Amino acid sequence: MSPVHEQSDQDPDELTSPSSFAQLMALERLEDTEVSHASTLGPEKVERFRSLAAPYPPGQGTRSFGGHVYAQSAYAASKTVGKGFVVHETLKTNAGLQDMTGTFILPGRLDVPYFYTVRHVRDGFMYCTRAVDARQDGRIMFSCLCSFKRDEKQRIFRHQPSPVQERYQSVLAGKRPEDQAVSPSIDADWWIDGVREGNISEREFPGLDVRKIDMKDYNKTKAIQERPEKYRQLTQYRLKGLPDPDPSVTISQMKDNDQAGDYDNLYACAHMYSSDKNSLLLIPRSLGIKHWAEMASLTLTVIVHQHGEALRMVDWDTSPTEDSGLALKWFIQEGWTPQSAENRAVHESYLWSPDGTLIATSLQDSLLRLRKLGRENL
Repeated sequence: MSPVHEQSDQDPDELTSPSSFAQLMALERLEDTEVSHASTLGPEKVERFRSLAAPYPPGQGTRSFGGHVYAQSAYAASKTVGKGFVVHETLKTNAGLQDMTGTFILPGRLDVPYFYTVRHVRDGFMYCTRAVDARQDGRIMFSCLCSFKRDEKQRIFRHQPSPVQERYQSVLAGKRPEDQAVSPSIDADWWIDGVREGNISEREFPGLDVRKIDMKDYNKTKAIQERPEKYRQLTQYRLKGLPDPDPSVTISQMKDNDQAGDYDNLYACAHMYSSDKNSLLLIPRSLGIKHWAEMASLTLTVIVHQHGEALRMVDWDTSPTEDSGLALKWFIQEGWTPQSAENRAVHESYLWSPDGTLIATSLQDSLLRLRKLGRENL
């Protein structure tokens, strides 16, 4: 990590545009602060970070991909916890009957960095909690709570749904992920047609290689078309680049670090980042809607279920086939929409490891309007 710097939230430093996920998430540590309260508990510790890479803009828009600030908020929080603490309930925590979820407040900009303030809410032996605010030009764009947990190394009980690889064997069998179509910037027919006809230029999605599995035959049956909640989209994804951006770290050292869990929070953030790729675009597809006026994510929760090997994205037991010198694992996201009404819709997904372990569940509340409301309706 870079040395500590004093820097204002308005610094106009030029942002980089890396393709590797580790570089995309890279942070500069700024001067820490303490927030005083009229309480006998004393001041709260606040740690501050600045993003170094420009976020990805879906399509030809001027707004940043929401998955960037979502994942990087958790990554910033991970820089403030002790060794062995891994994201557990990502941007969500339960306290009694409270359920707090990361909230998108303003659209993210592309031309200025994010500044993250990470407040220490609780530091326990097994769990710790951080509150994160992401700002651009001094304005809060995104806010969340993030919970971390140590591995208790107890496997007394466990259950999960049947693995995606079993339930969709006919769809996945005999098809290499590399041969599937690259997930489009905007998964809508009008965008895909425009790219194919040469009217639209497709940007490369940074950080992860994401492939869209062809589910047309599965979803075109009458039973599914009459029940949108049964509509399914599978995507496969893997890491881009090395898990450690430090050029002085050798592959052998990287393997040791990986097996020691040093990159587990980076991997967890990569899974979160992928979970938001084209997630909301599934909803109009499942409903047979081709055009809409407004679509936006309101809240997003990812619950990380697994520690250790299930999260990790490098296969050290397989001979490398990549230019990076590493063999990278392919994971699967299984997405669907359980409900929609009154200009709101929900997206849910499971994130699966290559061996069929359910590593995370996502839940996203969204806005979907087919026509813009006039001021008199607001």
